[in-house]
Amino acid sequence: MEQRNPRLRWLVIWALAVVWIGVIVSRLIYLQLFCYSEYLAKAQHQQQRIFEISPMRGTIYDRKGHELAVSLPMDSVFADPAEITDVGMVARLLAPVLGEPADDLATKIEGAHTPVRLARKLSPEICQRITDMNLKGVFFQKENRRVYPQRQLAASVLGFVDVDEKGMGGIEYALDKQIRGRPGKMMVMADGRRRFYDRNESAPDPGDSITLTIDETIQYIAEKELAKAIDETHAKAGTVVVQDPNSGELLAVANWPAFDPNDPGKYPAENRADRAVSSAYEPGSTFKVITLTGAIENHVATPDDLIDCQMGQIVVAGRLIHDWHKFGVLSVRGILANSSDVGAIKVALRLGAPRFYDTIRAFGIGQLTGIELPGENRGLLRPLENWSANSIGSLAMGQEVSVTPIQIVSAISAVANGGTLYKPRIVREVTGEIPGNDAEWTPTQATDAKTAATMRSLMEDVMLEGTGKHSQLDGYTSGGKSGTAQKIDPTTGRYSKTQYNSSFVGFAPVNNPALAILVVLDSPIGEHHGGQVGGPVFKRVAEQVLAYLGVSHDAASPSDVETAKKLGAAPKNALAAADADDSSEKRFEDAVASSGKLAQSAPTVAFGDPAAVVVPNLEGKTVRGVTEACSRLGIVPSLIGTGVAVQQFPEAGTQVARGTQVTVRFGRAAEMEPISTRGSGN
Repeated sequence: MEQRNPRLRWLVIWALAVVWIGVIVSRLIYLQLFCYSEYLAKAQHQQQRIFEISPMRGTIYDRKGHELAVSLPMDSVFADPAEITDVGMVARLLAPVLGEPADDLATKIEGAHTPVRLARKLSPEICQRITDMNLKGVFFQKENRRVYPQRQLAASVLGFVDVDEKGMGGIEYALDKQIRGRPGKMMVMADGRRRFYDRNESAPDPGDSITLTIDETIQYIAEKELAKAIDETHAKAGTVVVQDPNSGELLAVANWPAFDPNDPGKYPAENRADRAVSSAYEPGSTFKVITLTGAIENHVATPDDLIDCQMGQIVVAGRLIHDWHKFGVLSVRGILANSSDVGAIKVALRLGAPRFYDTIRAFGIGQLTGIELPGENRGLLRPLENWSANSIGSLAMGQEVSVTPIQIVSAISAVANGGTLYKPRIVREVTGEIPGNDAEWTPTQATDAKTAATMRSLMEDVMLEGTGKHSQLDGYTSGGKSGTAQKIDPTTGRYSKTQYNSSFVGFAPVNNPALAILVVLDSPIGEHHGGQVGGPVFKRVAEQVLAYLGVSHDAASPSDVETAKKLGAAPKNALAAADADDSSEKRFEDAVASSGKLAQSAPTVAFGDPAAVVVPNLEGKTVRGVTEACSRLGIVPSLIGTGVAVQQFPEAGTQVARGTQVTVRFGRAAEMEPISTRGSGN
């Protein structure tokens, strides 16, 4: 028995050893196979620290390639605690340079196990001062800083970025994914004693560059004149929008108050708002353009119909409405020129609520335009079934409806360009790609070309004889409409007697519009009528922008006309002479006579001659429309007067040789109507 004990003991020891080894191996297998990912992650967490390197944001340009927003590489300073032997000394040396308390810097360094960022995006001067200290464990890393070289110019459109280079407003926010790019990474490695031993980086991918439709010079003109208007009227806020009516592209969007996107934190939130897309207001009398467009298009009124404005009073569904002046009988043309509320209401009653609603919707009111800017307000247009008995009266004069500046300038652009409603656009190109080529951006027809031509003529009368006559442009024809809308008093819920939104919208030149402009002033002090406070801003902006764009003059300046009248002589400008001379009709007859074509029949060519073309019917077309139609056929237009085509020679249907001159007289659209339809009254 005693001989077996040593052997048994060895067996027990070996058994225990095998079990122990089995447990160890099993544990190792478990850790290596089943817990590998978990422990690897823990090890990497202890050994690695990853810093995100912000990518270079894409540059934002104006339409001519001028830089509006750029990103510049700047140095951020880091400290590696593993290489710093005297943290207190380093903190004391860096504190006055970085402008931070030494204790805060020391705490930041001591609390870190891997390199820690002490300050971001430092100026070259500060970086040089730190470099001169030659501190061990302190190094620099490149990061990007967003800079707006034009400072406040177009700030509400551009927006701004936060400290991490993320877009926080305007285009910077709306297109942040494209502009921002993909960030890079810097990975720092440390050993078991927390000593830094390696660092590697992956380069960030730069963002896409954006080209806007904005023109830097036009934007400057708009902002300068808006600031001048704010100074003169002491208005609380204001907006000026300049649009190309032939494409919907916005050439300028100016808002006041403004801010500097290089340091947005210094300004209140209201300064950073883009009022052109986010602030809805009742348009007032500028809305009468839409009211009369619907009536004329639906043939319930003509420009020369006479309307009894009842000496400035009308009752609609039990509500007594007072006009701003005691007008008697006015033509429809005079209703717009004099901005009669009663007249507009009576025309709207002829139109009826369903057709009026359809007209308003056709001009995009109450709908999002889809412009590439954040925070767009759709405005307010109640569904037809929710209209009250007196809604049609309120809407006719621009109440009970709210619009944004972008919506109303786009609607007037549709009138200016012949009836086509383009979606307003602010982005022209994204790194070589032109956005907005899908069906969503297809323009729609707001009204027909003939009605649009008639409305242009009516809006021209506003400038010549109505509320915009003090804002006539020097050297250019123009059409416009003023608006003076009472604001709602938040304390009473009623219309205020002292607070107004004063506006003016117009386009120029009349027959070939190059731009449409809207001016809105919020709560001007003292004079508040749109024609008096907004009209002069329209005039100053339009004259400067037209000259900058190189648009040819198409009229004499008002001062030249007055001088000519005093001297008894006609103005030199041919289009102005059409009004000061006997008549454009006489000039048309003289032009026909001077070409040797006094006979009633026009020159003809042999039937089937390849050089022959048939003269088209040009009546109702604009100057641009006539020019395009003639160019396609190879005939030469001779244009007389302004407005729409009302008379032509040779007559439509005549067969003539290519190269033949066709004389076309332009005038008011009403001249094309039979005499018996004029002045129908009521």
